[in-house]
Amino acid sequence: MEYFLAVALHILSVWLALMLVLIMVPSMFGFSLGISELYMRILVKTLEWATLRIQRGVKDRQKLQANGIIQRDLSPMEEEIVGLRKSRSDCLQRGDFELSDVFYFSKKGFEAIVEDEVTQRFSSEELFSWNLLTRTNHNFQYISLRVTMIWVLGVVVRYGILLPLRISLATIGITFLIIGATLVGQLPNSSFKHWLSELVHLTCCRICARALSSAIQYHNRENKPKKGGICVANHTSPIDIIILANDGCYAMVGQAHGGLMGVIQRAMVRACPHVWFERSEMKDRHLVTKRLREHVADKTKLPILIFPEGTCINNTSVMMFKKGSFEIGGTIYPVAIKYDPQFGDAFWNSSKYSMVEYLLRMMTSWAIACNVWYMPPMVRRDDEDAVHFANRVKSAIAKRGGLVELSWDGGLKRDKVKDYFREEQQKNYSKMIGGHE
Repeated sequence: MEYFLAVALHILSVWLALMLVLIMVPSMFGFSLGISELYMRILVKTLEWATLRIQRGVKDRQKLQANGIIQRDLSPMEEEIVGLRKSRSDCLQRGDFELSDVFYFSKKGFEAIVEDEVTQRFSSEELFSWNLLTRTNHNFQYISLRVTMIWVLGVVVRYGILLPLRISLATIGITFLIIGATLVGQLPNSSFKHWLSELVHLTCCRICARALSSAIQYHNRENKPKKGGICVANHTSPIDIIILANDGCYAMVGQAHGGLMGVIQRAMVRACPHVWFERSEMKDRHLVTKRLREHVADKTKLPILIFPEGTCINNTSVMMFKKGSFEIGGTIYPVAIKYDPQFGDAFWNSSKYSMVEYLLRMMTSWAIACNVWYMPPMVRRDDEDAVHFANRVKSAIAKRGGLVELSWDGGLKRDKVKDYFREEQQKNYSKMIGGHE
């Protein structure tokens, strides 16, 4: 028994030493030994080979299109109804109701039932080809013995080697963050404390990023958010925070939690001026705005990181930005984040998976690959309100990230459509047939 215990301790010490030398120390100093780059090159070659085998093994396969299963007519209501009234004239007859108008609304209703613009943004992004993970696009079944053996080997590597390594790194990173932030929090306020706090946060986030085998490309670093500003980004996953904090420190904004998350939050706020709200405070929009304005007014504090969508979207689109973030004032630093679904599905469907299940899916994926674009700072113009400013920032992020821009509220993930949208359509139709502007 003592022999097996000694062997186990020896293996554990070797394991920790390898992690310390090959992963943790390089991540602390922000450089790589090339191991992750080699892993990604091997992974890309493997997935390319598997894709070719799948294409060769499946004949007459129709390639899935990312733009949906139905073809929508994006013409305005007036133009579509004119087409339905061809039997009367080529132009729209104002002041009359035609029974054929019903077909327009029926068509729009069927389109919404089959494939609405909102619901599909809260399901995993469809892939063109199987990436040898459990999730597929359902078009590929058994292909060949070689592909099957590669998949089995991938399961062994992901669950037998990568998962224990990633769990170890995540545990070390979180533990180091709690201990380091708590110790730094005991120091008196000074420039040294701020520097040490940023070092602790940056180091821990880099270790956690390595725990996900992150391959991140940062573009236009000259536009990185500066102190006293507000960083605004599209939201796909909780790990968006790690992706951004891996390249710089931010002040987080969010609701105070209990449990392990609460322990982490309390440790972080001792060392850095993060802004955590109690549940009762979150309902008071004026109080939230006041505290954020006070933070932005201090140009020595870290930039605030905010995700104005308020929920996770599936890496294909950007949905409505809440205007509250744009009423604070100050400079907005837009950031676009786009994940590569070939290596793993970064989207968190919170209505389907718990946080633990989601993290398990992340840690058993091949890797988390993404591009981050820092965009030029934007300020609110004198002739625009918070809503128009939010829409302008959202459009810039969608364009830069190659995402679909939608005007729908991400809150529809859990709530019903507001009566306002239905009433707006009724008003438009009433004006059209009645001739009133």
